[in-house]
Amino acid sequence: MTPTPRPLCLLAELTYRCPLKCPYCSNPLELRRYRDEMVTTTWQRVLSEAAALGVVQVHFSGGEPLLRRDLHDLIRSARRLDLYTHLSTGATLADEATFERLRSAGLDAVQISLLDVRPSQNDWLAGAASFDKKRRAVEAARQCEFPVTLNVVLHRHNLDRIQEIVELAVQWRVNRLELAHVQYVGWAFRNRAALLPTKEQVERAERVVARARALCEAQLEIVHVLPDYFQQYPKACLHGWGQTFLTVAPDGAVLPCQAAREIPGLTFPNVCDVALADIWFEAPVFQRFRGESWMSEPCRSCERRDLDFGGCRCQAFLLTGDIAATDPVCHLSPVHELVELALRESTAGKIAFRTMPPDGSRPAIPD
Repeated sequence: MTPTPRPLCLLAELTYRCPLKCPYCSNPLELRRYRDEMVTTTWQRVLSEAAALGVVQVHFSGGEPLLRRDLHDLIRSARRLDLYTHLSTGATLADEATFERLRSAGLDAVQISLLDVRPSQNDWLAGAASFDKKRRAVEAARQCEFPVTLNVVLHRHNLDRIQEIVELAVQWRVNRLELAHVQYVGWAFRNRAALLPTKEQVERAERVVARARALCEAQLEIVHVLPDYFQQYPKACLHGWGQTFLTVAPDGAVLPCQAAREIPGLTFPNVCDVALADIWFEAPVFQRFRGESWMSEPCRSCERRDLDFGGCRCQAFLLTGDIAATDPVCHLSPVHELVELALRESTAGKIAFRTMPPDGSRPAIPD
């Protein structure tokens, strides 16, 4: 029997609260169901248990993690545990003093999101005036000597400006540009028809990125995550279910990936009740799709089964209603036509923006 791997990376989703309304957010659609947030001491225990389990890197994310007043305390705790710490932020709440405090706590690197290279388009997609705040935040993070990644999620509404995005990244002197096409789960699945690009847009973007890498190699690292719906084979989602990554949600639920709450009928143990190691090694939800034994055809006999692990379980469920189905992105899937149908139905239609519960039902920020 193959031994159970140990996780290497923890995604710590500190809160689902966020001042932005990005229409492709991977947070749950029904945010009001998850209003409780773990307190500082519980998160510190989670970090300690994660380090003991084998985790070497923690990504502090959300929502907007800067809404947590205890963020610097959590980063300091992670530093004491010798964990590499990375902050993913919309950066609308950040200034140089914020980054100086996080730097002194031990934060290693920063990722700042940008929705579009044009301020008006960025602010429309964010649902809030944010472009100038993001620009100032990038400058502040650089002043504090952080390695800065600029993350731009790509879709129909900004893909034609990919050359401008690269030029802006060079102008802002970030270290790394992450161009990641939308993964159609969460809010993005709800908005799929309005966000899916055309084949021509995707092909042109590939050419632009290839040229940009050659021209900017000395100045900028460019990572281009290609869109699943336009690929012949699916990606190995997070290197396989329960293989390398684990997510702890704001309320303490432990998930194989941050979008797993899309799938009804799964029970996610809570780290407030069960030790993280027991969850990783023993929880049925982590064992259910770990490895290859759960696979049916065509995955079971496919020579790629240990490369992509059948693709994304959330994507498979959302497209087919069957969590164990071969990811329909794969051209070998018996229902691959579902992807082709989605592409034919894509249109620049109305967008549903991410919404939070009314102010009165939002949780207080834990001390």
